[in-house]
Amino acid sequence: MERRITKEELRAAVNEAYERFRNEKSGRNAHYIPYLAHIDSELFAIAVCLPDGEIIEAGDSSYRFGIESVSKVATALLVLKDYGANTIMDMIGADATGLPFNSIMALLLEKDHPSTPLVNAGAIAAVSMVRPVGDERLKWENIQHNIDELCGSHLPLIDELYKSESVSNHNNRAIAWLLKSYNRIYDEPEMSLDLYTRQCSLGVTTSQLAVFAGTIAGSGVNPVTKREVFPRQLTNKIVSMIATVGFYEKTGDWLFSTGIPAKTGVGGGILGVLPGAFGIAAFSPPIDAAGNSVRAQKAIAHIMKRLGLNVFSGDRVTIAEKQTVEC
Repeated sequence: MERRITKEELRAAVNEAYERFRNEKSGRNAHYIPYLAHIDSELFAIAVCLPDGEIIEAGDSSYRFGIESVSKVATALLVLKDYGANTIMDMIGADATGLPFNSIMALLLEKDHPSTPLVNAGAIAAVSMVRPVGDERLKWENIQHNIDELCGSHLPLIDELYKSESVSNHNNRAIAWLLKSYNRIYDEPEMSLDLYTRQCSLGVTTSQLAVFAGTIAGSGVNPVTKREVFPRQLTNKIVSMIATVGFYEKTGDWLFSTGIPAKTGVGGGILGVLPGAFGIAAFSPPIDAAGNSVRAQKAIAHIMKRLGLNVFSGDRVTIAEKQTVEC
């Protein structure tokens, strides 16, 4: 079935979601990372990137926050480009753990397999695979360039966040060395951990995150810059990863309730992808027990329901300037 959604309808849904949830008080900032604990909890934004590059936004969409685990999507795409899907399956995997994003137990239960690049163990392994192996400076340049291309503009490092994470990432350090003991990390562990921590500390706006999502929705072509960032054939691979583990242990509930693959970060950002239609992002610092922004997930869920959209419906969705009137 063909579904036509006008820009006016989409804009109305975004504004309605913003007004409905702007005073939501549930959740709390990620207190275990000192920098994030002190971010203004009232910040809230929604942005949608359309195939033509137009961005519909509401709230604090230009505020720059820590991208955190949403960055895992970018690095997963980078190593998929460099190594191919089959090699990623062999070296990391693509399966959901059903456990928290930073779980050491998940790695132990998998008996040496990181599971997926979208949880911490697999993400650290993915960073270790970024080329050229052994060269920290060039690896970082490739990570930075890739994510800038996906977002259509530069993401600066939030130095204070990077320092805050570096002194509190004891769990991730344990994961890195456990990967080493299993021969499932492919470069020096401390360097790989540092690069992973650094990519999580990049500053992104909600509008940039929507462009990132729009690039995936557009099968690898950035809707703003019009440049091809990744090959079209990788679209179904990255969307399937997002769909199966984007909300960690709450992923099934999320997908069942909303019908949109989405990836979260403890900084309060969420990236959602409706393939072929649009990319959506939302941001607000207070998160739930699973590490997902309360306001952001409610806003995206509301927009999907309001517009009657669902990735599993089989509908082909197009975004129109306005409704056509049949005579």
